[in-house]
Amino acid sequence: MPRSFPSSPSFPDLATTFVGTGPGLLLAHGATGSVEGNFAPVLSALAAAHTVVAPDYPGSGETPVADAPLDLDELVDSVVDSAVRRGVERFAVLGFSLGTVVAVRAAVRHPERVTALVLTAGFARPDEHALGLLPGWRAEVPPALHPHIDLIPSLDTTGDLAQIAVPTLVVATTADSVVLPAGSRALAAGIRGARYTEIDSDHVVMVERPEEWLKPVLGFLRSLNDPSLSDDNDGEDGRDSQGGEGK
Repeated sequence: MPRSFPSSPSFPDLATTFVGTGPGLLLAHGATGSVEGNFAPVLSALAAAHTVVAPDYPGSGETPVADAPLDLDELVDSVVDSAVRRGVERFAVLGFSLGTVVAVRAAVRHPERVTALVLTAGFARPDEHALGLLPGWRAEVPPALHPHIDLIPSLDTTGDLAQIAVPTLVVATTADSVVLPAGSRALAAGIRGARYTEIDSDHVVMVERPEEWLKPVLGFLRSLNDPSLSDDNDGEDGRDSQGGEGK
């Protein structure tokens, strides 16, 4: 039987979209976002060849608000558990924005489960630009989503990057007004062997340019099951970070 993690009385069960067949693919959405808001235009394409598990964080979608401030490790464990309790024991993690932090930490905390990472519009720690946006952002969203924003200043997975030992694709959004592309470049530089590609898009690239985003992402995911495809790029720019880039 799949082993799930003990639940916390302050942390709700995550409402989860469960769709498709094939290798496991766990989605981690962005702060104040949701599965519907971040992934709706690409969900069917992802589920065509994968068993997609897509939980909403506390306060998002149909998930209740947590009774305590969000903690990154508790959030990570709950996101991973949303797959395990549905019988998906091993999976790639596809993270967007805050979800890239969740994905990286998941690979470190649960290396026996995480098979690959796809990191879109991501960062290891928030830069001054992102931190400067938080007060105005917090004022614009419902109180149920304030814990997402309140979590961001404490995030730092820089020390986790060197521990990542699974195939990784980093997708930078070069016209991003929220998370600057330097954050993605730092991820690619810090993760050994990470593949890196850029899309000329603002933050929520899966909504703004879904087909352009799907091409490298699906190509990368296919290559996990057929290594002969790993060199065809399938729309990627072909640049592999070997630790030489940074912010």
